[in-house]
Amino acid sequence: MKSMKVTLVLGTRPQIIKSAPLICLANNDPEIELSIVHTGQHYDYEMTKIFFEEFNLPEPTVNLNVGSGTHAQQTAKIMIRLEKILLKQKPDLVIVPGDTNSTLAGALTAAKLHIPVAHIEAGARSYDMRMPEEVNRRLTDHCSTLLFTPTENCTKNLLKEGIEEKKIYQTGDTMYDVLLRELPKAEKTTILEKLGLEPKTYVLLTAHRPENVDNLENLKNIIEAAIKLKPIIVVFPIHPRTQKQLRKMKLYKKIEKEKHIIMIKPQGYHETIKLIKNAKLILTDSGGMQKEAFWLKIPCLTLRETTEWPETMILGANSLVGTNVQKIIEKFNDIMNKEKEIVENLKDLPNLFGKGEASQKIIEIIKSIKSYLKN
Repeated sequence: MKSMKVTLVLGTRPQIIKSAPLICLANNDPEIELSIVHTGQHYDYEMTKIFFEEFNLPEPTVNLNVGSGTHAQQTAKIMIRLEKILLKQKPDLVIVPGDTNSTLAGALTAAKLHIPVAHIEAGARSYDMRMPEEVNRRLTDHCSTLLFTPTENCTKNLLKEGIEEKKIYQTGDTMYDVLLRELPKAEKTTILEKLGLEPKTYVLLTAHRPENVDNLENLKNIIEAAIKLKPIIVVFPIHPRTQKQLRKMKLYKKIEKEKHIIMIKPQGYHETIKLIKNAKLILTDSGGMQKEAFWLKIPCLTLRETTEWPETMILGANSLVGTNVQKIIEKFNDIMNKEKEIVENLKDLPNLFGKGEASQKIIEIIKSIKSYLKN
């Protein structure tokens, strides 16, 4: 039997994480010939290569090395370079996970070449078109042949937008697959000991979205809120983009003076999961971390006005606080005052993101409709 040629296009840390179990399954399946194209969107070692090593994934077949640039420059560079690769590889299917510039560029390039596209994490919506991720995910969904949704809400979003039901498969979330598989390894990391931390004595803060870190007022407010959380410890893994902006806006030295804020470099997946699981609370603008906090039963305050994961809010595990200092502090105090009750409630919440079998389902669906894709 001739194997199915599949090209997976990725370029950022979250994409590597959510693709890891799928890559492992595809590599062990004789019916699938997998090629990994890394766009180089995250060109910093700590943001990508470390994750290939951490998950024991094969090296990418191709690295497009696009590096940084404006959204238009990055997307255009990926499309120009990827087109040559796809014309050479002639895959039966191109898979794009998530909502990055690499996702959209991969989907558009394949669609223009009449190669079927499968979108993993389809249907997520924040309904905020100011977010580049929202633009990417919407356009990707509408030029995809197969749409793998993580939740019922995502499926409903696609149907509302007129996408044919026969293209949509509700598989659950591949990020949950990763969490279940990697949690035992995460538990064994010594990140808490290295930082001199006890479980449940700190807040974990992350910020990387352009609307927060490229906006002086928003970034200043986030730092102000972190300072006001004293005396509780704030662990702050700093994204390279965020660090650059903090220095540019002359906020870095202000944080350095605060002994209760521990700034650390970006961590590997296992260390990050260990930090989330043992935190009192998460303060983040990351979509992925909102879900990880939900799965690990940790209260989350999201530093945004919208979220693509309303499921976490409906169940009371997550609150939108934006970058309003007073709102952040008030919500933090509310959670701390009702901590026992909230923690108990989180334990009983249903998981709307599947059972940790999404990657297996995706592989089976792809194989089952192989002949349909080739027509």
